[in-house]
Amino acid sequence: MSQPRPPKPAKLVIGFFLKEKGLGIHVVKALVDKYGAVDMASSWLPFNFTTYYNDEMGTPLFRRLIAFKQLIHQDSLADIKLFANDLEHEHSINGKRVVNIDPGYLLHERFVLATGKNFSHRIHIGKGIYADLTLMYTKGGFEPLPWTYPDYASEYIMTFLKQVRKKYVIDLKQAGGFHLLRY
Repeated sequence: MSQPRPPKPAKLVIGFFLKEKGLGIHVVKALVDKYGAVDMASSWLPFNFTTYYNDEMGTPLFRRLIAFKQLIHQDSLADIKLFANDLEHEHSINGKRVVNIDPGYLLHERFVLATGKNFSHRIHIGKGIYADLTLMYTKGGFEPLPWTYPDYASEYIMTFLKQVRKKYVIDLKQAGGFHLLRY
């Protein structure tokens, strides 16, 4: 019989994409004000994996990922996604988003994104938010799944997340008693 145990803390990773890179400074500031210092950040990369957002956000679009120093409770993800939605709305123009913010968390074995959209492989985690198992860590690297968004399946993002995972292992050892923030 399995015995319930508290889940391990997670590394908060938030990706976002937008047209105007200058807005990224304001987005990161709002996220840092809410979730604390950034541990690692990717460089900007072109977001050219889909045309789905072109009508709403324009082109070209650029993506960036940031990982935060403070570990979080996994069950904080729904609230973090709701904050991200509020931030998107705050920056929208005439009802159209100018930034898309994708919060998620990283553990040893997986990378999970939050979404407001249900689908067969997504699990409801409360407040109308679903957890999307995006990548699995196996055999020394992240592996995409059939439903993984193409940008998250890219070698660049998986390499960045592998670096974040290395830092997460160090953070877990240092946390010992798991002093975590809850949002």
